[in-house]
Amino acid sequence: MNQSTAKDRVDRIDPYGFERSEDFDFESYEELMSEYLIICTRRSIKWSRLLKDTGKVQRNVKLKRYVRKGIPNEHRTFIWMTASGAQEQLEKNPGYYQSMLVTHNDSKLVETIRTDLNRTFPDNVLFRKSSDPCLQKSLFNVLLAYGYHNPSVGYCQGMNFIVGYLLIITKDEEKSFWLMDALIGRILPDYYSPAMLGLKTDQEVLGELVKLKIPRVWQVMVKHNVMWTLVVSRWFICLYIDILPVETVLRIWDCLFYEGSKILFRVALTLIHHNQALIEQAKSLPDVCQAFKEIAQGPFVEDCHPFMQKIFTEPGSLSMATLIKLRATCRGRVGEGEF
Repeated sequence: MNQSTAKDRVDRIDPYGFERSEDFDFESYEELMSEYLIICTRRSIKWSRLLKDTGKVQRNVKLKRYVRKGIPNEHRTFIWMTASGAQEQLEKNPGYYQSMLVTHNDSKLVETIRTDLNRTFPDNVLFRKSSDPCLQKSLFNVLLAYGYHNPSVGYCQGMNFIVGYLLIITKDEEKSFWLMDALIGRILPDYYSPAMLGLKTDQEVLGELVKLKIPRVWQVMVKHNVMWTLVVSRWFICLYIDILPVETVLRIWDCLFYEGSKILFRVALTLIHHNQALIEQAKSLPDVCQAFKEIAQGPFVEDCHPFMQKIFTEPGSLSMATLIKLRATCRGRVGEGEF
């Protein structure tokens, strides 16, 4: 293989192992990244200073500001682990992860997970059997251990993509397991349970927030009889994986592990508010669905730094108190089968 061919192959794969599409715009990407790398370098120096001074992290206004501006990759695992409580659980339960893999045997769970392995990021070279190391084995282990750890959830489609991202970043099965525990057990309760009550509730909460903050879009949804689950269920269940660009998703997750589930609403409201005019043009239910696909693409979401600044300004105030109140109202309706 000559040097230019080798370089072409490298260029076709992003820093996280994903293959770029044939029509990938390298020129725009390089222009974007040249600016973003300057920001990343500046943030990296500030993070190194912060962690050097303390050696640990304390939740405060300064750390929250740092997280919102992006966690450098070299510190991402550490901050996710500490901010989410996953590190504390890992230290409290030494050997627990390995014990889940050796003390249980559920052939049905094994088969269900195996079925989804090859469907998980077929466009990522790290998950191919030819890759060394191959993350597919680690993906299987973490999903299986989690299924045994939380039998009320077991395995649900969508979890494979989340664990896949966790492994890409942490490169560690046990840490990915405890981060999954933080997400499903504390940050997103009832998202992945068989009834998915938490997920269904939050989709309706988003509808209520749109009604309140972007009423003209809400009117479009009502006019064309579009249920929120039809257009946003994948946003919530996959935590924006395969919806938004990888770098943008990771920036969202930085805030998700630190601030909790309200970040998912901030992202959704920003996407909808910013593209209000496009959604309003919809003349039918298929038009609405197409508009919701389009709003998750293009320069607005690719340029992750300004996008992340927007999610904290464009939707306006969004307190946990508001979310708790709306969740109580919507959960009652979902539970009664109104939707």
